[in-house]
Amino acid sequence: MAFGLTDSQAAESKAKFGDNRLTEVEREGFFAKLKKNFGDPLIKILLVALAVNVLLVLGSKMGFIAGEERHWYEPVGIAIAILLATFVSTFSEHRNENAFQKLQADASKIRIKTYRNGLVIELPIDDLVAGDAVLLQSGDKIPADGIIIDGNIKVDQSVLNGESEEVSKKLDDEVLRGSVVCNGNAVMRVSVVGDKSVYGQIAKELQINDDRDTPLKVKLTSLAKTISKFGYVGGVSIALALLFQRIVLSEHCLTWPVLIKDIIDAVMLAVVIIVMAVPEGLPLMIAIVSALNMSKMLKDNVLVRKIAGIETAGSLNFLFSDKTGTITKGKLEVVAFIDGNLKECKSYSEIQSGLKKHLSLSIHQNTDSIISGDKIIGGNATERAILAFAGKSEENIEDIKVNIISKVPFDSTNKYSSTTISNPHTPYPIPHTLIKGAPEKILEKCKFYYDSDGQKKAYSGHGEIDKAINSLAERAIRTVAFAICEGDDWILVGVVGIRDEIRPESVVAIKEVFDAGVGVVMITGDRKETAVAIARDAGLLKNENDIVITSDEFAALTDEEVKAKMKDIRVVARALPSDKSRLVRISQELNYVVGMTGDGVNDSPALKKADVGFAMGSGTEVAKEASDIVILDDNFSSIDKAILYGRTIFNNIRKFIIFQLTINVSAVLINFAAPLLGHENPLTIIQILWINLVMDTLAALAFGGEAALRRFMKEKPKRRDEPIVSKGMWKTIFTNSAWIFILSLVFLFSLEGYFGDKLHTAYFTFFVMIAAFNAFNARTDSINIFDNISGNKNFLLILGLIAIVQVMLVYFGGEVFKCYGLDLQQWGIVLLLAVSIIPVDIFRKAVFK
Repeated sequence: MAFGLTDSQAAESKAKFGDNRLTEVEREGFFAKLKKNFGDPLIKILLVALAVNVLLVLGSKMGFIAGEERHWYEPVGIAIAILLATFVSTFSEHRNENAFQKLQADASKIRIKTYRNGLVIELPIDDLVAGDAVLLQSGDKIPADGIIIDGNIKVDQSVLNGESEEVSKKLDDEVLRGSVVCNGNAVMRVSVVGDKSVYGQIAKELQINDDRDTPLKVKLTSLAKTISKFGYVGGVSIALALLFQRIVLSEHCLTWPVLIKDIIDAVMLAVVIIVMAVPEGLPLMIAIVSALNMSKMLKDNVLVRKIAGIETAGSLNFLFSDKTGTITKGKLEVVAFIDGNLKECKSYSEIQSGLKKHLSLSIHQNTDSIISGDKIIGGNATERAILAFAGKSEENIEDIKVNIISKVPFDSTNKYSSTTISNPHTPYPIPHTLIKGAPEKILEKCKFYYDSDGQKKAYSGHGEIDKAINSLAERAIRTVAFAICEGDDWILVGVVGIRDEIRPESVVAIKEVFDAGVGVVMITGDRKETAVAIARDAGLLKNENDIVITSDEFAALTDEEVKAKMKDIRVVARALPSDKSRLVRISQELNYVVGMTGDGVNDSPALKKADVGFAMGSGTEVAKEASDIVILDDNFSSIDKAILYGRTIFNNIRKFIIFQLTINVSAVLINFAAPLLGHENPLTIIQILWINLVMDTLAALAFGGEAALRRFMKEKPKRRDEPIVSKGMWKTIFTNSAWIFILSLVFLFSLEGYFGDKLHTAYFTFFVMIAAFNAFNARTDSINIFDNISGNKNFLLILGLIAIVQVMLVYFGGEVFKCYGLDLQQWGIVLLLAVSIIPVDIFRKAVFK
């Protein structure tokens, strides 16, 4: 039967009906985000400060407020600084979020098995047009509305109608986009595409973005709120202390103009403290770090669907991994065929023609794979390998034409699939059932076998063929048996041996993951002997305590018994999908962070239940949707990289926290102490806003690009309840902020005579430069502050930009920034004091290390 369109017909259909694109849900635009950011509590406080400054200028000009004259450029400068800081942070957040989402969308494009020009090709979902014929198989998500024109399937339409019950679809039945094929095979003629489909009409409801915060963002937001409380309380307390000092302790005459001025000064000081203390850049760090690492991860074949997944990947305690295509190459090849007489054939051509007819029929008619041109598509890797073994054999293509009565897909309990056929013009005039699956499930039922001439004979060689299968298993060759059921008689066709070589890089990656403190468990459908041979070669079995367990043995254990053995389990053979879910549940009850790989429909519950679900790029769309991360090349080494990136993101955020909190603590200390010691406002609000820009957006960009270092894989996994700021981090923060505070006191009270009227210029420059030098300390635990600096070139560029802008502010900042230039000698002192933070931190690292 001919299906599908030609390229010219597809072009005509597209011109007439459009393609299959869905209109994307409109995301929050730049100006909407900018408006939202102006509603931030900190910005509101700054706007209040701006209003107070405007009133001060007006009061000063009109003679209502005593004291020094206020100038218009102060409120204008504050306004520009607020606009600049808000604009830069909004632009950075908007750009990085959009970049992350675009990369996700581009890499997540589903490809559909479509008939074009007489062949089955894989077409991007957006390129489907009305009239296309689409091949639907178990695990596929139906890509458009259409009509079944061949075959029959069962679908889950719960995404459309909320009912999870499977619905049968046969010839001429309608199927709708978004439904999931649970089992069966069919060809669908596309009738409605894009926004006109039922799914398209309700897409806005279905495509609503998940705005729930990730665990790491929740931790960062919580940390920011906690620190902010201290900032607000500290700001108000310091303001009250200043008022107490001026009103009660001072000896000057208290008049209403003086009192108003004192209150305004106290309010302005409170604003300064709050602005310095509130780390509003912490939650923004997630968007920046994720976007900066997304493109790197994609190059390493790691597609992050949910940010929470990559955050959590770095904390895994256990990783339950599939074998085929993940630990092994996934390039399966049939290397042997053993018939009922124990004759072993290395190639299909060696098999006698009489037996070959039965084998060809069993291979071609009981499969979900098809041959299209020179390619084999559809089905799983095992089916494609077996079909490639037989190829376009004459026995199937020319001589044997059959009617397919029914199909039963592979069942994890029975461990075989079946197809019932008949045709009066073939050797199968009455219904026969073709059986394919696990040898131990099939051989025991076979009382007959086909000899080399294809004749049915009594069979009693079960023990001998078991020995042959075990011999293959010891060479890491898995086996699949074929039989034909005639009435109540099961007739053995033979057993094929399939080899799947271990990926050399997987052996290295498994060792690295073990060294990272992550327990790796291989889950496979292979028999125990085959699984042991592969696990040993992959480096999974090294110790006497390592446990290899079958699904039946696993089911016989209680949960408490499994928990006692959990740390030593390395392989689960002949595994069922339900075993995966149970392993996840038990591990999580032990408070472990669990990762699970999967590719099939039945893997979806375990992928969803795991802390991190890794779907394979070659897997079903259902598995991918249930996952947090898609491993595009199905390679275990890419999972290793995902764990590394998870740890890198976590470490980069911690570096940023050390940098920011060091500046916050030191700034609050000096702004608290200086007024009480008689030196008010060491930093102006405009200066503080520039420092805030350095601390938040620019620093996030600098630290967000730090390289993924292999030494992170030597660290222990982070506990679920581990705080984002460790004890070691607090030591770093308090040591360095104390040093900055001490130098600040020296600067303001011992060097005032040296710098004269340029003291504020010098101190402002000192504070920015010591923050920049401390960034080198924060970015590495190594005594060598340039360790792996080449891996993050943006770090040097951004710090260079900060230094250049600061120099420009020193000479051109004028009254707005209170900057009036510095000579070379003054620059020398400023830089010498600022750079001292580096040897101080090197000493700290040496002592605490």
